[in-house]
Amino acid sequence: MDEQYVNQLELVVKQMLRPLRGLPFHLVIESLSGQKVIPFDISNPDDGQLLELLRKVAQAAGQSVNRNPIVRSRPNEVGNDIEPFVKQALRDLGHRAETPTCTSGQKKSTGYPDIETQDAVGRTCYIECKTYNIENVATTQRSFYLSPSEECKITHDGHHFVLSYEIFMDGRRGENNIYKCRHWKLLDLHGLLVDVKYEFNSDNARLYAGNLFLAEGDIQEA
Repeated sequence: MDEQYVNQLELVVKQMLRPLRGLPFHLVIESLSGQKVIPFDISNPDDGQLLELLRKVAQAAGQSVNRNPIVRSRPNEVGNDIEPFVKQALRDLGHRAETPTCTSGQKKSTGYPDIETQDAVGRTCYIECKTYNIENVATTQRSFYLSPSEECKITHDGHHFVLSYEIFMDGRRGENNIYKCRHWKLLDLHGLLVDVKYEFNSDNARLYAGNLFLAEGDIQEA
């Protein structure tokens, strides 16, 4: 094999493995979906009204969690359980709260974002529900994920928010922990910076292809 070709190939692979850092979230969303991320503007009366709504939603959902604590074995499983409480709080305040409909017209629960709603003047708002531990909230632990998909869940221009709850363990129930909320944070994602880290993957059809087999066999009874 030509040495120059090998050197170029090695250079390409090294560049692919080098993470991209500090990409503006709003540009990533526009590139993936064609939809704009609207920045929150506190001087805009409509945004002020929206902020008051989301404050009420955050408080009501957190109180509901504390009345009906989340029971899980691990804290990193609690984030998904927060979503129904936020949806119900929005509905109780007279607002639609749905799992986003992707570009194919089907509702899709997995992936970013969790909730699609509308404010009082009909603007689309996307909400991602999260939880955090006060001990690691300021660390470099990765906590926000966005994966490109042919079934994009973002189909409108709109605001993008994270509603995150500080959780704590409040006892045990059997082999599981009981989790409640202590604090909440509402974040405007327009100014978020994100990183990209590439990975190599394969699928079952290629992994278990006949040309790769060395041996196989049934398990015999002992």
